[in-house]
Amino acid sequence: MDASAAPPIAVARDSDVPVVAVVGATATGKSDLAIALAERLDGEVVNADALQLYRGMDIGTAKVTAQERHGVAHHLLDVLTVTEEASVSAYQRQAREAVAGIRARGRVPILVGGSGLYVRAALDEIEFPPTDPAVRARLEKRAEREGAAALHRALADTDPEAARTIGVQDTRRIVRALEVGELTGRPFTAFLPRPLYHHPGTVQLGLRLERPVLHERIEARVHRMVQQGLLQEISGLREQGLDDGRTARRAIGYEQGLAVLDGAISCEQAIEDTIAGTRRLVRKQDTWFRRDLRVRWLTADAGEALVEHALARIREEAMTTREQQP
Repeated sequence: MDASAAPPIAVARDSDVPVVAVVGATATGKSDLAIALAERLDGEVVNADALQLYRGMDIGTAKVTAQERHGVAHHLLDVLTVTEEASVSAYQRQAREAVAGIRARGRVPILVGGSGLYVRAALDEIEFPPTDPAVRARLEKRAEREGAAALHRALADTDPEAARTIGVQDTRRIVRALEVGELTGRPFTAFLPRPLYHHPGTVQLGLRLERPVLHERIEARVHRMVQQGLLQEISGLREQGLDDGRTARRAIGYEQGLAVLDGAISCEQAIEDTIAGTRRLVRKQDTWFRRDLRVRWLTADAGEALVEHALARIREEAMTTREQQP
């Protein structure tokens, strides 16, 4: 995919600068497309993969190397240590700051990633309610003492709409809904995502592949990661505290690698488990993004034509947005 020979598409005014998002399942080629679009649109890339926020988690997250970026500026890569917990609310703030900076420079922000909630946090009008460890701990102890059903009944009294959507045994979500109600005085459902773009004119491009082709890509990618030194990467991250990272150590591939280093499973078993875990992730990603009817889907294996197809979609969406403006 070589779009570098084509001149950048000029953007006239800041208000005309679109926000483009490239989304979809793992291993569909999102990063390559995002970089190619940045070259054509005079853009900069904003990461929306929760695990690529972590410094040193490079091989196992298929993070693009400096050489692969072709000189395109990338934002929100390598901003956390492996001992820190990723926060979607913190990410929302940082992503919007990055987008605002790119737009102020008259360039095109191109969000790319497969972490669905992080994409929504960056693109949509979503408010994240506060948390309070003391309140949550108290509710969790109550759940242990009285049972999830009792807390669900309490939720039904204070927030019946949330109770209708949360299962009686879903303790984690029941506790969270009660916590939000206690801290804000507002129903939990008031904070649920709505499909309303923060920047009107945003364009979401989704990449799709036939499932057998995608499964082949995943298998090849996992084997390639091992050959590139994934176990050595994990060993180095362990020295930096990976075992203490609540988010990082549970990442697909890293959790299995830690088990290999501990002698709990063989490398062959870790490869099989990582492939299976990635396939499960792909199904979840596919379900998440297909629920969003605003995503414009492209066939990922269209070869050299993919960039032109993507640019055509961006132009169509921009035209539609202009026509809808008063």
